[in-house]
Amino acid sequence: MKTKVFSLFIICITFQSLMFGQAKDMVLIEGNRYIPLYGRDSTVVEVKDFRMDVYPVSVEDYTKFLKENPKWRKSKVKGLFADKSYLSNWDSDLKMNDSVNSNSPITNVSWFAAKAYCECQDKRLPTIDEWEYAAMADETTKDARVKPEYNSRILAWYEAPKKQPVIGESPKNIWGVYDLHGLVWEWTLDFNSVLITGESRKDTDKDSNLFCGSASINATDLMNYAAFMRYAIRGSLQAKNSMKNLGFRCVQDIKQNM
Repeated sequence: MKTKVFSLFIICITFQSLMFGQAKDMVLIEGNRYIPLYGRDSTVVEVKDFRMDVYPVSVEDYTKFLKENPKWRKSKVKGLFADKSYLSNWDSDLKMNDSVNSNSPITNVSWFAAKAYCECQDKRLPTIDEWEYAAMADETTKDARVKPEYNSRILAWYEAPKKQPVIGESPKNIWGVYDLHGLVWEWTLDFNSVLITGESRKDTDKDSNLFCGSASINATDLMNYAAFMRYAIRGSLQAKNSMKNLGFRCVQDIKQNM
């Protein structure tokens, strides 16, 4: 009897440790209604509570993922899920170029690979609305978009991105999240949905609306060029594409008590 009780105790401790490991570097983002700068069906969007990774996924994090999931290594990944730029800055399947810091954000990964990584952590990629909602905060304000200095600071990075980005060097925002701006672009779950009209999907099934010129579709504030650039770059991508300044982070749904 004592052996069974002890075994159950060990199982519970192990389970709690795993759950803590999944959430220890995440923070709660309290949802609300907000007006995105690029609306779709309506001008007001409701974002539910969710958890978000404090940091973007690092080179070290992704290396561990590759060790456990060989099918996502550069020599084995299928062309359907990653283009030729996938992990192009890696010297081998499990070793990035020595000039890159292990605490740099992982880049040159496709949407498929980023999605698979998050799912292996019992997480997912954030939606555009979740990402934009969390990213509109600065160090002291949940919605800093009305501050000229907020947009100016973001634009300054877009004009001159860091050559050797390191995670966690910029100030965290009011939610406790680092590096939503100033480091790399980040994948979202529905990365190009804002820029495609229902008609273009249904009638032509072409990607002509996925490029920068179409970023003005349903725009609600064209003066915010920082947001314009984010939506434009997302809309120009295909899911198998990889870029040297495009990384990702994961989020997790809040599980409701039954």
